Amino acid sequence: MLKHRVIPALLLREGGLVKTRHFKKAQYIGDPINAIRIFNDKEVDELIVLDIDASKRSVDPDYATIELFASECFMPLCYGGGIRSMDHAARLFNLGVEKICMQSAAFDQLDLISRIADRFGSQSIVISVDIKRNWLKQPMLYESRSGRIRKQSWLDFAHKAVQAGAGEVLITAVDHEGDMTGYDLPLIRQAAEALEVPLIALGGAGSLADIKAAINAGASAAAAGALFVLHGPHRAVLITYPPYAELEKIQGHV
Repeated sequence: MLKHRVIPALLLREGGLVKTRHFKKAQYIGDPINAIRIFNDKEVDELIVLDIDASKRSVDPDYATIELFASECFMPLCYGGGIRSMDHAARLFNLGVEKICMQSAAFDQLDLISRIADRFGSQSIVISVDIKRNWLKQPMLYESRSGRIRKQSWLDFAHKAVQAGAGEVLITAVDHEGDMTGYDLPLIRQAAEALEVPLIALGGAGSLADIKAAINAGASAAAAGALFVLHGPHRAVLITYPPYAELEKIQGHV
């Protein structure tokens, strides 16, 4: 088993698989079930699936689709999107989802994290922290639901979510997302030094070298979207995942 997880992150819109760039310009990729089956064959460590429209539209998670995902997944599944209540969380866990990823609900009702953690355990909650740099290159807390910068510092938000009960933090660099030009390494270092729970880095991976750099910067796990669903300069759709031996190699194993 790898010391550091390498996690495909899939984005959903209206039941279809899409890929964004800087959280914009969603490109249709295809059927998510097909991607999940390919990742099964590739023996992926874990899978993150995020519905990018559910919170924006204030709709509940699509339980029928998620149940299908969970039944197809041979690996642990983390789902995010539209989770606003204990009932939402309980239904998702009952369907076979191992972890839930939350952001909007944490902005609105931080105590929900505590209540879910008390019932299902902190290991079941991932807090999503999206960060966009301003014109001075300072990292700012970004709310994906509204597409706006929030006044609260991103570290304060992350700390409070962890104190409330979140057992893992997903840090996404909005300015790098979908570019495949490398992670925001200074951001990963800052987050890793400040947070006491496992850190998943997302946004910018374009190669195994980028994944190695994220891990070396302090990430407990490296997540990627475009790297595993797009290929070449024209961003053609190709669902793939590195062989286990290659992942071992970049993590310092022989």
